[in-house]
Amino acid sequence: MSVQEFLSIFISSVFIYNVILSRFLGLCPFVAISKNTKQAFAMSAAVTFVITASSVVTWIIYRFLLIPFNLTYLRTLSFVLVIATLVQLIEMVIRKTSPALYRAFGIYLTLITTNCAVLGVALLNIDMFFINDKAVIGSLYYSVFQGVCMGLGYTLAMLLMSGIRERLELCNVPRAFKDFPLAFIIASILSLSFMGFSGFKL
Repeated sequence: MSVQEFLSIFISSVFIYNVILSRFLGLCPFVAISKNTKQAFAMSAAVTFVITASSVVTWIIYRFLLIPFNLTYLRTLSFVLVIATLVQLIEMVIRKTSPALYRAFGIYLTLITTNCAVLGVALLNIDMFFINDKAVIGSLYYSVFQGVCMGLGYTLAMLLMSGIRERLELCNVPRAFKDFPLAFIIASILSLSFMGFSGFKL
């Protein structure tokens, strides 16, 4: 383990292979929740927590349960169950602490369970930090750090999108482009701009 490796994970996770704008995972809340910056940030915080927590739990399950008992073919099923449990926990906490925020999220909070970004990061951690079903040195730390960085990349994309859409609310946008059509145009331009980061080499 070295600082350069962690820096490489940070840059690639946040900018080069951004979970939304480069890997195109988790697009549903990206388009639906990004009208308001406050809601976008709250959703990003919830997704980041779920991604980070699931990175830890799925690593432990894969390393100490699935590999020893030759059950690696069950990783997707077990990871989905872990993610669903974590989302239910967050949903209960938000409902108790902030009912208004819970109502604002609506069904999208529950949809974190099926958010492919969360499952995608968990599977990516296993593919990157396990070789021939053996954990590389420091793989748990790498997995957790990559989970945090993927969450930061998710947050960055959500805040960029919500900031642009909030400003466009003050503009005279043609009726045919309002809401989702314009959101997809913005998303495509943001995605194209993030492709420029793939030219940088560490």
